[in-house]
Amino acid sequence: MSEKIEKSDAEWRVELTPEQYQVCRKKATEAPFSGEYYYNKEEGTYLCICCGNELFNSDAKYNSGSGWPSFWEPMKSESVKIERDYSHFMVREEILCSKCNAHLGHVFEDGPPPTFTRYCINSISLKFVPKK
Repeated sequence: MSEKIEKSDAEWRVELTPEQYQVCRKKATEAPFSGEYYYNKEEGTYLCICCGNELFNSDAKYNSGSGWPSFWEPMKSESVKIERDYSHFMVREEILCSKCNAHLGHVFEDGPPPTFTRYCINSISLKFVPKK
């Protein structure tokens, strides 16, 4: 894994749109079924919008019906990190970019085989690069 990226709050505000900033840096959630990549079926790679870290491959994407792009595994286990999230009177597993600490979404244990996990990701935290 390459070097970690650390920037000030002011630097992130300049680099990201207000919506990206709220989701990626302040841990907001985009509205279900509103994200750019929810219906995307193209082949390619999903990168972190903040730092370009390769996060997910389209081969692991599936329609979970949740309203957010869902994947059964990250490209590499070290691409993301998982932390316990106690917000909103719930206990969940938050997914963060391992390189820049951007909030991506949450992981659940109700996904399909082979992993039975659902990485539920905010589209706004991603950049899609189509396969050439």
